[in-house]
Amino acid sequence: MEIDKAITQSDDERLKTKYKNAIFVIRRALALYSIEEVAFSFNGGKDSTVLLHLLRAGHYLHQKGESHTNQGGPIDHVEFPMRTIYFETASTFTEINSFTYETASTYGLQMDIIRLDFKSGLEALLKANPVKAIFLGVRIGDPTAVGQEQFSPSSPGWPPFMRVNPILDWSYRDVWAFLLTSKVQYCSLYDQGYTSIGSIHDTVPNDLLCTRNTKDGKISFKPAYLLPDGRLERAGRARKSSAPASAKSTAVSNGDAKAVDINHNILFTASVIAVGDEFLSGTVEDKLGASLCKKLHTLGWAVSQISIVRNDIDSVAEEVERRKGTSDMVFIYGAVGPLHSDVTVAGVAKAFGVRTAPDEEFEEYLRHLIGEKCSGDRNEMAQLPEGITELLHHEKLLMPLIKCLNVIVLSATNIAELDVQWNCLIELKRSSGLLVSEPFASKRLMLTVSDVKAAQPLSKLRLEFPDLYIGCYRESRDGPLIVSLQGKDQARTEAAAEALRKKLESGVLH
Repeated sequence: MEIDKAITQSDDERLKTKYKNAIFVIRRALALYSIEEVAFSFNGGKDSTVLLHLLRAGHYLHQKGESHTNQGGPIDHVEFPMRTIYFETASTFTEINSFTYETASTYGLQMDIIRLDFKSGLEALLKANPVKAIFLGVRIGDPTAVGQEQFSPSSPGWPPFMRVNPILDWSYRDVWAFLLTSKVQYCSLYDQGYTSIGSIHDTVPNDLLCTRNTKDGKISFKPAYLLPDGRLERAGRARKSSAPASAKSTAVSNGDAKAVDINHNILFTASVIAVGDEFLSGTVEDKLGASLCKKLHTLGWAVSQISIVRNDIDSVAEEVERRKGTSDMVFIYGAVGPLHSDVTVAGVAKAFGVRTAPDEEFEEYLRHLIGEKCSGDRNEMAQLPEGITELLHHEKLLMPLIKCLNVIVLSATNIAELDVQWNCLIELKRSSGLLVSEPFASKRLMLTVSDVKAAQPLSKLRLEFPDLYIGCYRESRDGPLIVSLQGKDQARTEAAAEALRKKLESGVLH
């Protein structure tokens, strides 16, 4: 069989391992279900194209047995007996449609063309046909992959069937290694710079593959398989604003055009979580928290909460769970690494209700940083929250930072490391979500009166200016009372200062 022969004769050991594991899943499914009880969901994309040819090879090996592996010539025109489901919509690319029907003709696919939504279409299909299992081209990192295993029952509320995911652990690199090694046809859009194809309304070529001719200035795109970082395959999808929830509106574009942030008078909030028993025991002073608060303040962000939790997965998960829904962003640091007490990443995963799974690209970074030693620890550190993790890359970082939706895991252990990671986050604001807001207008006043005399004027001031933060403190018991006025409007801050002056006796405000 030509697919099996191409892969097994390849020098790519990683690809051969991935192929072998996927074939095992397919043959296991075919041993559990008859060919009439299984179906294959095909959408013309690169992942389902890989799955099509894996299924062809897996069915061949299942029918013929291992002793027949690599025997015979190409069988491109032999019919593939597995029922194939294709959901066709008005928003499907013409190229995808054409490729799908050409592929169906080439391999003799028994196509069930459904023009309903996915759930309704499946209900109609399963009602008419005894399908018990459906092969899907889902990979870790896909939005639908969260919580799935290689064999996963359908979700509650859906028609009952077994989801079979042979390429769940494949990376972007694995997909293209398979397609290029097998020399099979794929949709022409991938040669035009598209790296992840959805509908015509939300998909554009990936700007990371954009090139400009130095002579005539014309723009073109390199093929999808030349994307240097597979984590960015969905950069060509038009996404909803990555701005925090409090932002009213944000114009986001794909490419070099700058995002337009509507940040005036918007108060972004952040929570800061430190993880470490040594902080709670007083053995180590937490200097990162104060520094992080100052950095956020310079961007116009307000820190609503800073907390310290134990080196315990449940403690981390409970705190992240509380903060991720009430803050625009959550920053967490401490307990990141290979030690038994390094529980932060696992705690974040538990807070979002997902498992941790191997991230091959993160593991590759670890391999270059640590080497081949301590492989057990290295592999453990590469376990990241499944389906919600984005790696934030920057040339100044030895390791990318981990972002799980609105939670950023900082690996800094001192102020110098925090400064580097913070500066990288600022430069990566489009992907990090750390938008620069309208800066705070601040004013500090000194009152040479007792707290008792200052209490009533300050209470009245707070009622008159509810949009301002009004804080009070003394640097020493006998020192002046410092009143701090902060807000997003300089004029309001000045007006509050003048209003307080009028409420006090002459000469006591400086």
